[in-house]
Amino acid sequence: MAHAPALPTELTGDFEKDAALASEHFALLDEQLAALPPKPERTAEQQERADALLDDGRGVRARFLDRHVEAVYDALTDGGARLLRVAELAYAAADLVPGLVPTRERIAQERRHPQKHKDGWEYDQGILISRVLDHPRTGYHLLHAMAQPRREALDLLEEFRRTDRVDLGSCLLERRANVGHLTITYQKYLNAEDDESTAAMETATDLVLLDDRIEVGLLRGAVSEHPKYAGRRVFDTGVNLTRLYHGEVSLIEFFIERELGLITKWYRGHSLGSGAVSAVEERHEKPWIAAVDTFAIGGGCQYLLVMDRVVARSGAYVNLPARREGFLPGCGNMRLPRFVGERVARQGIFFNRDIYVDSPEGRMIVDDLVVDEEGVQAAIANAVEALTATGPVGVGANRTEMRVGVEPLEAFRHYMANLSILQARCMYSPAIIRNLEQAWDPARRGGVK
Repeated sequence: MAHAPALPTELTGDFEKDAALASEHFALLDEQLAALPPKPERTAEQQERADALLDDGRGVRARFLDRHVEAVYDALTDGGARLLRVAELAYAAADLVPGLVPTRERIAQERRHPQKHKDGWEYDQGILISRVLDHPRTGYHLLHAMAQPRREALDLLEEFRRTDRVDLGSCLLERRANVGHLTITYQKYLNAEDDESTAAMETATDLVLLDDRIEVGLLRGAVSEHPKYAGRRVFDTGVNLTRLYHGEVSLIEFFIERELGLITKWYRGHSLGSGAVSAVEERHEKPWIAAVDTFAIGGGCQYLLVMDRVVARSGAYVNLPARREGFLPGCGNMRLPRFVGERVARQGIFFNRDIYVDSPEGRMIVDDLVVDEEGVQAAIANAVEALTATGPVGVGANRTEMRVGVEPLEAFRHYMANLSILQARCMYSPAIIRNLEQAWDPARRGGVK
């Protein structure tokens, strides 16, 4: 078996030469990896060999991108003229420099296997996106690209303006007067999040931002059909652990695009301008209200941290259990301490503390604490009135300045550059499967988390 030749300690600095050299190295590593049995059938020694080959490739990818990330990004975006989302960028890079990141076909094939049987090719996508975000010029441009309306939303806009209603399967958007009601309806999975549901939510959010008749967005869970919660509204139960366990939740389409797309659009709106490096934010944004009736678990809690008003019924709770399951809770590590302080945030993230909305800490996350549906509706109406009484310009300006003060785009870029690689490590850590099986017990689970 031929071993991949070691790359020079220093790359040449010539993009074309280094790309050819790196691609040759990746091809030889692939050849050696393909000679090993599939992961479930490997001996301990064979798995050690596979890990060494994968680590070798990741080291070369990091070194190549440290030197050539601008050249890669400019080649893929025509010098910034094209706006590519994270997944589009990653799959285009697979054609530009063979082996730098996995092809769409390789990722599709690997998603047919449970998480524990994957070799972790998504890790290489994390290296690419981390390096793109780490560079100021390419990072700002990618943030700008991700904060554009999805093509699906542009295609649905005329229909939504005509009917005031779009059913996207896992969520439902309705316009009632000047409010866009975004209702999470993912009944099969108890409103858990995955690639498809997140994309649908982002499309609905785009429609709220694009429709000039809407002044405020409202996020709420539908009345549950699950026997345990029959007749009650479930807000959000975090990442879809069923699909994560089976290898069907992706690094870039879910964990990264969720933060740079869906949640960014609630917090920052659509990005205008050119995407150049600047402290000045040019945005088209609208205020958002969330209503929680039972609980906001994991991702649901993260949602509340970017809302302008949160209404909750007494007895509800929020938490961030991602550490228990083995991965990062999105931007919760950055945002939760601003609400409850770093000590309580550590208790929530590291020690699985539930924060009840009736508690002093819960009241730092929740604005209106009510006891029944009538109270929820009254609190929502009051919030809509307050957010629209003086017109959108002042509200948008104040949102921007508050955000610039506590979480400027530069800080967000730095956080996401780290999350892109750290989340990849978490997803393919041996501990994640152990944690999932201990905390979630897939043998007992059917369609819901």
